[in-house]
Amino acid sequence: MEERRKAISGLLPQLQLDELLGELQSRLQAVLATRDRMNGLLEAVVAVGSDLDLETMLHRIVEAAVGLADARYGALGVIGEGSSLAEFVPIGLDEGQIAAIDHWPEGKGLLGLLIRDPQPLRLSDIKAHPDSAGFPAGHPPMRGFLGVPVHVRGEVFGNLYLTEKRDGGDFSAEDEAVVSALGAAAGVAIENARLYENSRRQQRWLRASADFTTRLLSGTEPAEVLPALTMQALELSGADLAVVALPDSEGQRLVIEYADGDGAEASRGLVLPLEASLSGRVLATGQPQIVPDFAADERAAAGARVAMSHIGPAVVFPLGGAGNVRGVFTIGRRHGAAPFPPAAVEVAASFAAQAAVALELADRRRDAEQLRVFEDRDRIARDLHDQVIQRLYAAGMSLQGTAPMAADPVVRKRMEHVVDEMDQAIADIRTAIFSLHARQQHAGSGLRARIVAIADETTPMLGFVPTVRLGGGLDEHVGAGPAEHLLTVLREGLSNAARHANASAVEVSVEVDGDLVLRVTDDGTGIGPSTRRSGLANMSERAQLLGGTLTVGPADMTAGTGTLLEWRVPLD
Repeated sequence: MEERRKAISGLLPQLQLDELLGELQSRLQAVLATRDRMNGLLEAVVAVGSDLDLETMLHRIVEAAVGLADARYGALGVIGEGSSLAEFVPIGLDEGQIAAIDHWPEGKGLLGLLIRDPQPLRLSDIKAHPDSAGFPAGHPPMRGFLGVPVHVRGEVFGNLYLTEKRDGGDFSAEDEAVVSALGAAAGVAIENARLYENSRRQQRWLRASADFTTRLLSGTEPAEVLPALTMQALELSGADLAVVALPDSEGQRLVIEYADGDGAEASRGLVLPLEASLSGRVLATGQPQIVPDFAADERAAAGARVAMSHIGPAVVFPLGGAGNVRGVFTIGRRHGAAPFPPAAVEVAASFAAQAAVALELADRRRDAEQLRVFEDRDRIARDLHDQVIQRLYAAGMSLQGTAPMAADPVVRKRMEHVVDEMDQAIADIRTAIFSLHARQQHAGSGLRARIVAIADETTPMLGFVPTVRLGGGLDEHVGAGPAEHLLTVLREGLSNAARHANASAVEVSVEVDGDLVLRVTDDGTGIGPSTRRSGLANMSERAQLLGGTLTVGPADMTAGTGTLLEWRVPLD
């Protein structure tokens, strides 16, 4: 028994030593793990701050957070207007999983809670939280959750969301601390990237603005400068579509003359009514309009909503100040995109001011040229009146006084005839003087204006305003003969649509693409027995007379509905 007691007492120090060594080893492992995590955090901070491109940086932030917390999925939600998620940057989902999700989070449920109360949030089960709104259809299942806010200059820029620890456990307090530290560092990096992006945008705009100003002052026409300005504004503002609409010759409508970006072809040449369009309102008030969803805004013209059906957030700017607005500039982004940030709006406003200057200079240059023409006409008329007419009159008086002295009646008669001819010459010169002083014919008689006038005439018959799209060069390249035939065909085509198509929408398109092309499209019942065959025959004969063709068929080839009338004639 004594020996046994001694053996046990000899083992106790050994057991205590083993326990101490085990505890020391576990603490050393914890220290090493903490060191590794701190090193990982430092590496993540360095990696995040090594790139000044904002989009790339946001992805790096999420990747770093996922690695530090050993999470399977991660995302960064950027808070936009109205406390909703303007941007969502996911990590851990493949393309198939992303495509299967019905819609991205909108800032509701737990994500909305983090927006309203930007404090770190750790959960073992997302569904157990009372604010949980569930997942959209197609979203992979997720259980554990860690949310951490990202602050930029004291304001919440967004939130980091992490789900599903890879080992199947819950997120720990250490995970929360490390990701919170990363969020603080990320806020500084995001602010630096924003400042860099804004400065680079301003630098590019200043260079472009200086170039455009030089070109305008050197006498370059706006038609050459505005397309490049539109493209530059599109790129620098981050828009998907940019269009410039200018008043027509009568000042009663706006025509989209320049467009760039997604949907530019469908927008260019579109005619907008002043009374029933957003652009018309901006032209009248001189105040910009911010539009959350352009395609769904009833204030926009029906034709514009159709042509720009893919546009959601948009901003409409006046070209010039109130009382001197010379046009309208619109930028838009596709549905689902974030609204334009203030920096992008400032760039677009600068473009609008630059475009207004271009139009102002063009008007002043045109006025100066016209003034020079009038001055030349006045000088020519004055010279004709003061010198030529007076000399002719004096010569005529001298001949008239000499004629009775002529003994030969034949000579006397010829002298009287010469006097009559001189009187007629004086009358012709006076007529020429009056012509020089006469104003030019009213500009509204051009082909473009007459096309729009016919569309306006048929509006009561149709019951709605037809959409009109006009290409360039109509007034410059189309002669009087083809223009008259085109207007007759247009009137007949619109009349057919009004009487027989039962349509709810009609579009008129006229362009010069080597040929003169008129298209009248409706969404009605198509060509039927009630359609005037004599009218179609007349339109076809007019095309053949000019060496062209008329084709009529369904607007929707698949369904066989609607009517597309194309009248095409060559231009010599």
